[in-house]
Amino acid sequence: MLEITLNEIAEKILHLDEASLVSLWGKYKDKMEHFDTSREWEKSVIIFFIINSVRVKNHIFNEQIIKIRGKETTPPKSTKGKPHLRLIK
Repeated sequence: MLEITLNEIAEKILHLDEASLVSLWGKYKDKMEHFDTSREWEKSVIIFFIINSVRVKNHIFNEQIIKIRGKETTPPKSTKGKPHLRLIK
């Protein structure tokens, strides 16, 4: 039950736009930094870390895509100096 709920939350979060989330980052950072015992403060901490988790996830994702594409487009190594040719009679 818990894992199903977490998967549903993650699925919803994956559909959120990073740019829109980042625009809310400062708001939730400020709320988080002003501690009180309210439920709203607790939610602000959760939201702040959700925003950060999306940013980190996208950063890792983009780095891996660049790494994978770099391997695909790397030209074969050229040999330096004389080519390895031999005379065949």
